[in-house]
Order: sequence, then structure tokens, then C-alpha cells
Amino acid sequence: MTDSSSARPLAVFDLDNTLADTGHRQRFLERSPRDWDGFFAAAPHDPPIPQGVELARDSARECEIVYLTGRPERCRRDTFDWLAAHGLPEGRVYMRRDNDRRPARRTKLEVLGRLAHGREVRVFVDDDALVCADAERAGYHVVRARWTAPSGALERAQEREGRT
Repeated sequence: MTDSSSARPLAVFDLDNTLADTGHRQRFLERSPRDWDGFFAAAPHDPPIPQGVELARDSARECEIVYLTGRPERCRRDTFDWLAAHGLPEGRVYMRRDNDRRPARRTKLEVLGRLAHGREVRVFVDDDALVCADAERAGYHVVRARWTAPSGALERAQEREGRT
């Protein structure tokens, strides 16, 4: 017998600049050296992004929600608290291991592949152009979260430094 939740398709959402506006903490990435502890410590204060939150809530009507973030595992408690505080649907949260510095497009595509094994990934929502392009090439339906201003510092962190 199949559990009804496992039969539902998946809607996979990134967090930073998809659901959570990181603009107020970009200053930590513009310093040299970058202040990663400060950047992640400020995450609980991220304002929600209305377009992303609405899409997640709408998707939850038909899909099981999954959160896929490049945030390190040490941010798990803050991340769960932030999701609950902003009324986002419950869902599994996949995070980067604390010492994993691979590019976000590698780590996220690996997790998407595992999720898609035996399940339909109906939609993947992310702001990172490289992650989105790789996901589209892999055959996923992608919604590009273009509702915040791009951050060069964050893009470099995601791709070259494997930090978020």
C-alpha cells in the first residue's frame, strides 16, 4: 500500500532569495575576507519574499513541499524556525554539509536526482541562474525566482566558494 503523501508530486523550493530576502545580509559577503558567520547568523532576520511564499503555499495544495538550500547544516534550527514563523508549509529540508564546498549546481542537482527517483518533481524553484540552467537541462520544470535583485557576491559564493 502506498502512503498518500509519497504519491503526491514534489515541489522543491530554494530558500535564499527565493523565499527569504537576503538583501540585508549581503554586506557580510562584500567584505574581505567574507564574514560567513555573520552572514548565516543574520538569516533568522530575513524578510519573506511574498511571491515565493505565495507560490509555496499554492503548490502545497497539490504537492509535497521540499526545501533544498545551500545553507550549511549548522543553520537547520534557524531555518526550521524561520519557515514556521512565516507560515510556510511543512516539508523536508535538505541542506549542505557544513564542510561541503562544491558548487550549488552540483549539490542541488544531486539531491534533485535522489528526490526524482520514483517520484515526480513537478516544479523546482530557485534564484541561481546556473542551478536553474542545469536543472532545466536535466529535464526538470523550473521556475526562476527573479523577484529579488541579483547579488554578485552571493552568486560567487554559490558557484566558486560552495558556501550557500
